[in-house]
Amino acid sequence: MQKYVIALYIRLSIEDTKYDSLSIENQHLVLNEYASSMPEAMNAEILEFIDNGYTGTNFERPKVQELIEMVRENKIDCIIVKDFSRFGRNSIETGYFIERVFPLFHTRFISISDDFDSNRYKGDTGGMDVAFKYLINEYYSRDMSIKTKSAKYAKMQRGEYQSKICPFGYRKSADGRMEPDPETAPVVRHIFELAVQGFGATQIAKKLYQEGIPTPGEYKNAHGNHTHDVSRAHGIWSASTVLRTLDDERYIGTYIIGKKAVTEVGGSRVKTKDRDKWFIIPDHHPALVDKETFEKAGSKITRFSQPHKQKREYPLRGKVFCGNCAHALSRIPKKTPVFVCRHSQADESYACYNLSITADELEEAVFTTLKTHLAVFANSDADGSKPFMFVAEKAAYEQQIEALQKEKQSLFERFVMDEISEELFKSEKKLCDDQLLKAKNAYAAITALATQQQEEKEQNSSRQAAANTVLNADALTPEIIDLLIDRVTVFPDKRIEITYKIQDFNA
Repeated sequence: MQKYVIALYIRLSIEDTKYDSLSIENQHLVLNEYASSMPEAMNAEILEFIDNGYTGTNFERPKVQELIEMVRENKIDCIIVKDFSRFGRNSIETGYFIERVFPLFHTRFISISDDFDSNRYKGDTGGMDVAFKYLINEYYSRDMSIKTKSAKYAKMQRGEYQSKICPFGYRKSADGRMEPDPETAPVVRHIFELAVQGFGATQIAKKLYQEGIPTPGEYKNAHGNHTHDVSRAHGIWSASTVLRTLDDERYIGTYIIGKKAVTEVGGSRVKTKDRDKWFIIPDHHPALVDKETFEKAGSKITRFSQPHKQKREYPLRGKVFCGNCAHALSRIPKKTPVFVCRHSQADESYACYNLSITADELEEAVFTTLKTHLAVFANSDADGSKPFMFVAEKAAYEQQIEALQKEKQSLFERFVMDEISEELFKSEKKLCDDQLLKAKNAYAAITALATQQQEEKEQNSSRQAAANTVLNADALTPEIIDLLIDRVTVFPDKRIEITYKIQDFNA
């Protein structure tokens, strides 16, 4: 017999750390004590899911996602939380899971502090009390977000608030203020000196590499900050990093904060605000270069900014990568456009140094490869000539479920009319419920198989349509690229490899 599985869900956000009653230890104690008092816990398997440091305004939390996935796989019989807000503060999403998803998979939901047990509300939503608690939790979260943001903005205006991350060239002092970093501040000054001398951004990047100076990402990685993927850098500086450094006003002691704003409460999307809405604080911290040097360096660097320039469109935009260093190839819009590997220009020993292929040559190679590779799929059996299975089985289970439901109704009516005893009613109802559960589970399994068969048919049809699109085309188009290709890898010997969006094409 399958074990009864109880899931204990614990969530702690950063704001919740102020309250001892919401600590992970306290939630753990309360949930385990409640679970152990349940009759079902005697032979049950108890699992614990903890999301530490995650907001409850959305469900983008690793452990809650794992829990919901196990519910959908019918692996969880009961979920216990301390209160509704631990599970979620978004009234619509929280209500959707508690009232629609969990009942569908026969998963019981218990909120201890709210005195809510879904077993007491079968066929019901829990009433207005529950609905108001959802809304209170959501509005509490929004109110906290607004108050926190207001307090932060007030600190910004006074120059007290600082980001936890310092720009390259600075570090945090003992009192939490920004101070020059003895290791990296000279590098920033060196970049400005080279710019004043007339070196361009690409030349500065090449010189820094030749001098063996670690990139900002590599420096952070070496000091325990692994937020940057430096596996492809190989010590080579990029011109864009140099330009960002030369444009950063923080190097003259001016601190700028509040440049971006979150678009919605609990969301992660941000947008850049207009400069007049930024918090700009002059003489906030020690400068690494004086204002004269900053302005002179900026005037010496050539930038190719064209504010009214139209975005260049071409079929392989954003799809072409170097097979040696894995960086994106740059398309140079000459009379005959070419793709080149700019990353390797700092080191002649790289196999991809001076790697270049004309756009026409690459597009022709990709188109020819596509046609050859996809010809086999164009003649596949797209409409799935096999007849749909499971139709008869589904119909049989539907009839069985309907008959059992009618039998339950009849039993209840006979009991109400005193035609059968309570003891007989309970025993017969239990047998009927057991049979009904088996029939519903079997019906769900058959439905899943039928859905899988339908999806396979649709995928096969999609593959054939995609292949025919290519075979009937006269040239490579952006539409074909967007439909089929994830990336095109070009190797130093001009060999190409195509990674397809449709996994079956990669076989």
